[in-house]
Amino acid sequence: MPAKNTGASRTWTTLAGLRSLSAATWERGQLLREALEPTEAYPRRRALKRPSAAELRDDYAAAREWATELFASVGTYTLETVDVGRTTIGSNHLPAAAVFARVEDEVAFVGKTQELGQFRSLAERLTGVDPALSTWAMKRPLQLLALGDAALSAARVALWLRANPGPGIYLRQLSLPGVHTKFIETHRRIIDEMLAVLQHRPPEDDQPGQSAAADGAASDETDGLLLNPIARTPAARFAERHGFLHPPELVRFRLLDPEIPLLGDARDVMVTAEAFSTLRLPVTSVLVTENLVNFLALPHRPRSLALFGAGYGFSSLRDVEWMRDCEVLYWGDLDTHGFRILDQLRAVHPHVSSVLMDEATLLAHREAWSVEVSPSRAQLARLTPEEAEVYESLGNNRYGNDVRLEQELIRWDWALERIAAGPV
Repeated sequence: MPAKNTGASRTWTTLAGLRSLSAATWERGQLLREALEPTEAYPRRRALKRPSAAELRDDYAAAREWATELFASVGTYTLETVDVGRTTIGSNHLPAAAVFARVEDEVAFVGKTQELGQFRSLAERLTGVDPALSTWAMKRPLQLLALGDAALSAARVALWLRANPGPGIYLRQLSLPGVHTKFIETHRRIIDEMLAVLQHRPPEDDQPGQSAAADGAASDETDGLLLNPIARTPAARFAERHGFLHPPELVRFRLLDPEIPLLGDARDVMVTAEAFSTLRLPVTSVLVTENLVNFLALPHRPRSLALFGAGYGFSSLRDVEWMRDCEVLYWGDLDTHGFRILDQLRAVHPHVSSVLMDEATLLAHREAWSVEVSPSRAQLARLTPEEAEVYESLGNNRYGNDVRLEQELIRWDWALERIAAGPV
């Protein structure tokens, strides 16, 4: 006979539902933490949603099937029952709660017994490196399990860093068994967390601030990059934080005036940021562009220099005093992040003017529009009124949903005409 109330059974806690509850506890690391440092959580009682007397009467076959499945799987758990339907359909003892006597039982129920054994072994070995690291194992149990032996290597690096503050060498020169530069770069966050535990302090953030696409003010992130001429990348920040040497930041530029001598016939040059700040060239105009082909294709221009941009992070230009006496033009993508980068550049050189980042250019290239995946919502304080209007219109979707115009898609004749119109 077909069930009369098939919808009711969907609310009952099935065996799969019970397992999902336990699996979620595993995924949060709670079972591993309990196994490492037991509390009073066990015996753990998990209440079960069960059929009511009316549901039992209306859909007895489904209720019986539901209860049979739970009773048949008793082993890693026991069942508490409750008498239901005594005055309507007759006395029926239905599962009311599943009880796990030990954490090991619930781990077995979700099929993670082998992983639990591996975790206990890793935690013991990690504590053998230094007892304080048990705190990290409790904080990151699933990460310890996923890392395996790599966690032990990271711990050895953390110990070395504690014993050797400010080593003044390159990461490549660090000689520890099984540890190389790529390993440290891959596991630097873990190393930082472990070192913080060893030094009994909060871990330092590996990021300069919130992500470039995040909502909020731009100054926290971008100004942080500008004020620190070294820490533009996570690897560089790690090196600086722990006193390692790091390869110097490089600046690539082209002299657009063939009459200005440089290094023989060399016109496209890359130098360290420090060397760039000491240049003494007879240029009065600097054009910054984010696109490599645009950078390479820019034509001759009297007393001008083209600078290949690097997106967020103009720390290399922070100390370039001679640029303060030059006209500086910035050509970025016509999207919210292009304006945010412009805003950042003005934190270093307030006199920067934008080029090809206006509404006329945007509207003249509708066929080349694409979608900006993660538009910036930051409040930008360094834009001109015209720039701010375009930025806000992009953010408010006045032109369309998440419109962007990449600078390499602007017609070259259009670009040259407007670049040439700029003062020299």
